Amino acid sequence: MPKLCLCLTAKTLEQDLQILDEYRKYADLAELRVDCLDPDERFLIRSFPEKAGIPVILTVRRKIDGGFFENGEGARVTLLSKGLAFAEVDRRRNFAYVDIEEDLEVPGLEEAVRTFGTRIIRSYHNVENADDDIAGKIKALHRAGDEIVKVAVTPRTLEDVVKLYRAARGSRDIEKILLCMGPFGANTRILAAKLGSYLSYCSVPGMEAAPGQLDPRELTELYRFREIKKSTRVFGLAGFPLISSYSPLVFNTAFSHEKIDAVYLPFPSDNLKSFLRLAEEIGFAGAAITIPYKEEVIPLLQDSSGDVKEIGACNTLVRSKPGNGWIGHNTDTLGFSGSLLSFIGKKNFRGLGVTVLGAGGAAGAVVSETHRLGGKCLILNRNPARAKELAAPYRFNWGGLDGQGLDMMDRYSDIIVQTTPAGMFPDIDAEPFPLYHFTGRETVMDLIYRPAKTAFLKRAEKAGCRTLNGFDMLIRQAMSQYQLFLGRDFPVELTPKLERIAKRCEDQDGGKAAYKTAQ
Repeated sequence: MPKLCLCLTAKTLEQDLQILDEYRKYADLAELRVDCLDPDERFLIRSFPEKAGIPVILTVRRKIDGGFFENGEGARVTLLSKGLAFAEVDRRRNFAYVDIEEDLEVPGLEEAVRTFGTRIIRSYHNVENADDDIAGKIKALHRAGDEIVKVAVTPRTLEDVVKLYRAARGSRDIEKILLCMGPFGANTRILAAKLGSYLSYCSVPGMEAAPGQLDPRELTELYRFREIKKSTRVFGLAGFPLISSYSPLVFNTAFSHEKIDAVYLPFPSDNLKSFLRLAEEIGFAGAAITIPYKEEVIPLLQDSSGDVKEIGACNTLVRSKPGNGWIGHNTDTLGFSGSLLSFIGKKNFRGLGVTVLGAGGAAGAVVSETHRLGGKCLILNRNPARAKELAAPYRFNWGGLDGQGLDMMDRYSDIIVQTTPAGMFPDIDAEPFPLYHFTGRETVMDLIYRPAKTAFLKRAEKAGCRTLNGFDMLIRQAMSQYQLFLGRDFPVELTPKLERIAKRCEDQDGGKAAYKTAQ
């Protein structure tokens, strides 16, 4: 099982010890980043392992490798030597590991540290991109059997992450630490066990030692890092830019509650085919699809449900058998209608005029359900041709987000459903249709749930409208996904707990602090 290493990047040793004490229950070991210390503090590092009380990695990271040390190599070797000097028989008082980059040749130092049981982490960092031959780099770094190889690269696309997983598969017999830095690489920190990594690095929020490091609380409490094994089932969410999502909270809370050996995590995906290749490499048990891939995924499916064929949008992928192609489903439909009908206290939309803003995959689900449940519908979109295409099978009216569309809304304003990304974090001030002036008689639903109240909903609420965000829809569609993924019902008794957590996250900086994809 991979260890969890807390990176300590404070300016003083006392501050590092305070951070370690606060997060001690999450950490198996710590990395002392000497390059982050004030210059005077760097000469006091020898006693740190004993004070820390857990195994410590000694690291003096150069700026070229993503660190902060700017002096010469001679000064860096002096610091490493000072930290490792006067080794004691009681190994708990010595640094347990020392990080030495591939191009730092210090044979005398290496021989000395081995004598007293300090292990060498032979490291390579590419802070610009990801190497083409990661497998070759792993083998080149593997110099001695007692060393741990570390390769950290910076993927510029999700396809670069695929390369890391393939390299891991080809180096099973080498003790190693593999990770991708930055937003594309957060999954490699969570799924260290799948990569066969010796450890995964984490940091206190706001004091990250490298791009993409996660909060140790998030790793252990949300993703259950310590319970992930090679056999753990993985479910992924694909979208872009996918800055934040509550879906990992919903699914992982349910997995934990029901003691299911599974994990759900986000995969920011700049390319859908790369995501599907990564899903094959990791061995996904299922996947969720969000903006902008709900329509693009359909030609890549082996088969699809009737809803997907009718709507032309898919948000859920499952397999009939391991190794088979993907079967697509759409759980947005019942998630939307169940949420809105419950909110307005009706069983259908008969006699109601519904305006749908947007014409993407989510809008397709809304329009389909509006038709099925007897409502009249107007579809307005920035590109009217797309609205026309969505409206045609149902013979609904359509138009643009302009003055003509505004005039048409008079007959379809009992319910207004906002399905575009406008107002989603981080562009929280954006509105899909600022031309429209609410009368206060409309019921207004925005499928966005982060923030809980978009600018659009706030304006509607101020006018006296009843408003609903997309959180309840998220829970409802997730319940359907859960059934498709696992063949069992979602534990509905968790819903109040999830609502409380979401509210607490929303209260923290407008929801931005909630489990978000590492940047």
